Amino acid sequence: METTTDAEALLGEGPVLHLRGPILLGPEEELAEAWVAGGRIHHERPDLPAGAEVLEVDGFVTPGLADLHCHIGIGDGGGGTNLAEARAQAITDRDTGVLLIRDAGSIIDTRALQDHAPGAPGHRLPRLIRCGRHLARTRRYLRGYAHELEPDRLGEAVRIEAERSDGWVKLVGDWIDRAAGDLAPTWSGGDFAAAAEAAHAAGARITTHTFDEETLPLVLDAGFDCLEHATGLTDETIARAAAARVPVVTTLVNVDHFSEYAAQGERKFPAYAAHMRRLREGRFARTRSALEAGVPLLAGTDAGGVLGHGIIHDELDELARAGLDGTQILTAASWAPRQFLGVPGLEDGAPADLLVTAADPRRDHRVLRELRAVVLRGELLRPGR
Repeated sequence: METTTDAEALLGEGPVLHLRGPILLGPEEELAEAWVAGGRIHHERPDLPAGAEVLEVDGFVTPGLADLHCHIGIGDGGGGTNLAEARAQAITDRDTGVLLIRDAGSIIDTRALQDHAPGAPGHRLPRLIRCGRHLARTRRYLRGYAHELEPDRLGEAVRIEAERSDGWVKLVGDWIDRAAGDLAPTWSGGDFAAAAEAAHAAGARITTHTFDEETLPLVLDAGFDCLEHATGLTDETIARAAAARVPVVTTLVNVDHFSEYAAQGERKFPAYAAHMRRLREGRFARTRSALEAGVPLLAGTDAGGVLGHGIIHDELDELARAGLDGTQILTAASWAPRQFLGVPGLEDGAPADLLVTAADPRRDHRVLRELRAVVLRGELLRPGR
């Protein structure tokens, strides 16, 4: 019977890639070269069988981009979609360089997209970390998106979503209160604390959609692990989030649309409309203040539903407008999300999920729009496959 040697096992389906870098391991750490074989990155040349095909790849090598607020499985304009359309959404994101997605709430079950075997629905798709479905207060969120419930069912619902997800639960923390005519928290401080306790007891982390200023002290008191949007940050809550190292997923490309949302509600809810415009106007200053205070910033687009997929570079452009330099942008979009989610970057032996650019993205993030190569689990990809 024939046996496969360790060297032969490194070959996989495609050629060995010799990455002639620099290889950007982190903001201030790099290697001159590395190799991709057997689906993994190697800092030293691996032992290869005689005659192995080696493809030279030149350029700046970074870990794949991450989108930590992306809705795979919500169709354009809202509502659930089918698995084939969800797969197409993930391919659209992948072809922009996004190789890691935290799905911040989906209407359909997308677990099949995590099966990366050849021929499976998830083959050649980014790594997907699921939050399950949104949990929202009854009639206090977009219709059809969330499990809507009252506080007496919240703890049970959190436990169920923790089991269904990949260790994340998403709570809708605030929305328009039609009686008040403005944004307001949808849960009490006690409700937020109970939700966080239930998530943590189930071994999961919990994040929240939040636009409003009043919600942030409540979720920080409750011990939430992450903040989505966080447009209501104040000097006080910025300091608290920085001290607790609670990250903010930026979604600035979505916040830019707040003026449109304001116009839609202007006639019935003028206070809400004015509030949304203020939040939009302060988005860049608030992001800079959070960064300067030490709040971890993680890139997210809110793609899916209202916004289309494939917009990570629009988010990076918004971060630049907020005053982040190239290294800070790449940190928010690649290194920091992987560290936060416990997903490897370009460490020796890590899965080879990486991008190659002609110029240094630390000097200008815009070079990431023109990728020289996309490598996913060691496979050199062509767009659309």
